[in-house]
Amino acid sequence: MEKIRLALYFGNRGFFPGELIADARRELAEAVSRNGLEYLMMDPALTRYGGGETLAEGKRFAEFLEENRGKYDGIILCLPNFGDENGALEALREVTVPILVQAYPDEPDKMDFSHRRDALCGKIAMCNCLRQRGIRYSLTAQPTVHPLTKEFDEDLRVFAGVCRVVKGMKRLRIGAIGARTTAFKTVRIDEIAMENKGIGVETVDLSQVFARMREVPPEAVAFQRSIFGKYRGWEAYPPVKLEQMARLAAVLKDLIEEMELHAVAIRCWPELEQQLQIAPCLAMAELNEHGIPAACEMDVSNAVMMRALSLASDSPVMLLDVNNNGAQADECILFHCSAIPASFMGGPGQVKEHLMFRKSYGQGSGAGIHVGKILPGEVTFGSLKTEAGQLWAFVAQGDLTDAPVGKDFFGCGVVLKKEGMDQVLTYLCENGYRHHVAIVKGRWQASVAEALTKYLGYQTQIL
Repeated sequence: MEKIRLALYFGNRGFFPGELIADARRELAEAVSRNGLEYLMMDPALTRYGGGETLAEGKRFAEFLEENRGKYDGIILCLPNFGDENGALEALREVTVPILVQAYPDEPDKMDFSHRRDALCGKIAMCNCLRQRGIRYSLTAQPTVHPLTKEFDEDLRVFAGVCRVVKGMKRLRIGAIGARTTAFKTVRIDEIAMENKGIGVETVDLSQVFARMREVPPEAVAFQRSIFGKYRGWEAYPPVKLEQMARLAAVLKDLIEEMELHAVAIRCWPELEQQLQIAPCLAMAELNEHGIPAACEMDVSNAVMMRALSLASDSPVMLLDVNNNGAQADECILFHCSAIPASFMGGPGQVKEHLMFRKSYGQGSGAGIHVGKILPGEVTFGSLKTEAGQLWAFVAQGDLTDAPVGKDFFGCGVVLKKEGMDQVLTYLCENGYRHHVAIVKGRWQASVAEALTKYLGYQTQIL
C-alpha cells in the first residue's frame, strides 16, 4: 500500500519569536519521516517565518494545497505558539481530508517572551473556531505534545490509520457474489444507505461464476494451483478439488479486477458444495491475505467493516462467528470454517473438509476449508449494519488467547478475551448486529472509530 502523505501547516502569532516556527518545521518533518510517513511543506519564504498568521498567508497555504490536490491524505495543523485563527481558517476552509491539531507544550520555568508559547490556549481557541466553521478535526491524545516524543509517535500511528480509512472508504466498491442465502436473513442490507455513504454494491450471479470457471485459461489454472500447492492436505482429495479451487480463485480475481472491487462477500453455500463439491474458504483466505477482504455468507455489511479494519492497520483481516461462550465471563469462542488468512496462523494451514457440508451433501462435498492454529495476540474487532437509512458500527479491542478449544472442534476456533465481554455480547443482541465480527491484528479502535464517525458519518460505538 502506498505511504500516507501529510501536508504540514504551522500556525503563528507575530509577537512570538520566529525561532519557534523554524524549530517546529524541522521537528515535525523529522517526526513524520521517522514514523514511515511522507510530508509536504510550503516554501518558508512565502510567509513570515514559514508559518501562517494573516488572511493573505492563509490564502497562500490554501493555494499550496490546491496545487497539490490528490497528493496528500491528511493535514497536521501544528501550533508552535498560540497561532492565529484567521490564517488557519482561510488555509483550511476547502479541506476534505482529516486534520490533526497538535500544540507544543510550554515549560513552566521558561515563560519569558523568548520561550513562552501559549500553544495550549491557542489550541483551545483554534478548535473552537474550526468547529464554528464546520471543519472536522482530530486531536492528539494529550492536550499538548512535543513532536519528538513517543507519545506523538503514537498520535501519528493512529492518525495515519484514520487517513487510510477515510481515503479508502470514500469511494468503495463491494462485490456481492451470489444471492443472499435464504436461511440467513441476518445479513440483509440497505444498499441505498450504503450508496449514500459512497459504497457501491456490485452484484454477480453464481451462474456467471460457474460459467466463467469453465473458460479459465490453462495458464491461469496452473498459476492458481501453484499458489494453493503450499497448503497441506490436498493429497487426501481427488485432483479435481484443487482444479476447481484454482478455477474459482481465477474467476474471483478477474471479477475483482474488471469491476474494480475493494472487497467481496460470497454466497459460500450450498451451490458450491452441491455442484462443484468444494468449499470456497481457501480461495477467500488468499484474498484476505492479499488485501481484498472476503466475507463469508454474503455478509456485505461486514465486508465494509473488514475493509475499514484492513485499511486502518494496513494488514490482512478475517471474519469469524461469535460462536460459543467461553469458560470465563470475559471470554467467548470465535469460529469459522474457515477463510482465515495464513498470516493469522503464522503460515499456511491445512486443507480439510467441512463436516457440516459432509453431513448435509455427502462425503467430500466441503473440501477446501483452511484449518490451523490461530496465533494469540492483541486484536481490534467490530461489526457493521444498515438500519433506518444509516450505517451503524461498533469497534472494540481484545486479545486472542492460547486457551484450549475442544479437540473435536472442527474448522478454526480461538478464544477472544475482553473485559466486559458479557456486556459486548448483550450489546450485539440488543442492537441487532450480525453473528460475525471482523478482526485485525493490533490496536486500531481509535483510528477506525474516528474515521467512521467524524469523517465518514457512520453511527459508531466504541465498546
